[in-house]
Amino acid sequence: MFPQVSISLQCLRCAAILFGGLLVVAMADSADAAGCWFEPQGEGRAASVIDARSFRLDDGREVRLAGIEPVAAGSADRGSALSTLVSGHNVRLSGEDDMPDRYGRQPAFVFMESADDSVQSLLLAQGEALVSGNVTNKDCALALTAAEAAARRSKRGIWADPAAIKNAESPGDILAGVGQFTLVEGKVLSVRQAGTTTYLNFGRNWTRGFAATISKRALPAFETAGIVVKSLENRQIRVRGWVEAHGGPRIELLRVGQIELLGGN
Repeated sequence: MFPQVSISLQCLRCAAILFGGLLVVAMADSADAAGCWFEPQGEGRAASVIDARSFRLDDGREVRLAGIEPVAAGSADRGSALSTLVSGHNVRLSGEDDMPDRYGRQPAFVFMESADDSVQSLLLAQGEALVSGNVTNKDCALALTAAEAAARRSKRGIWADPAAIKNAESPGDILAGVGQFTLVEGKVLSVRQAGTTTYLNFGRNWTRGFAATISKRALPAFETAGIVVKSLENRQIRVRGWVEAHGGPRIELLRVGQIELLGGN
């Protein structure tokens, strides 16, 4: 009698654990699906692709995919991935702001008809785009980052190249990508302030080594997010942004999403 009760209780516990696991998975899937849902900004039919992250609707509006950046130019036509997804299809637009950019393009998160995943997430999952780091909505930023990470683990698209993420100890390789949106990983050797700029120095030669910079006006956003910049000394981090040349290669950090603390810190 008692053994049967014990077995029954064990079964109930197993069922509860299984149900709990399924519930967590379902909640995670729901979060991923709803990650980048914003206010509707209209809909239309994609008529033609302009470049790797923008296209034209059949009513003449130009749409720029928010939250992502194109991968570095290479032998492949990176605009073809977007063309394959949207050309000739009805799309829905949503976003935090429908104000056109300086080129008259409407920044938006784009969804294929009744699909739950954004076109941005699909491109990231294929390794055909990079997360820009400027998305302020946390759920959306997490969903995009997860899609990029999945492609990186599977070595899809750009991630098939071992040099897709630049080594901070190789400033020459980083300088070769001046004007390109790039990811750089390395150990911060020192954090120094000069005037109104804070420098995260990855090299011992401050003038020639790679550095990430944060302006005084941007610092409060990092502090609000719990990132004490000085504490980044001797930590492994990944930064993303547009490469500039100022003696050595530089990436300006304007938003918290441009910096990631890596494992082993």
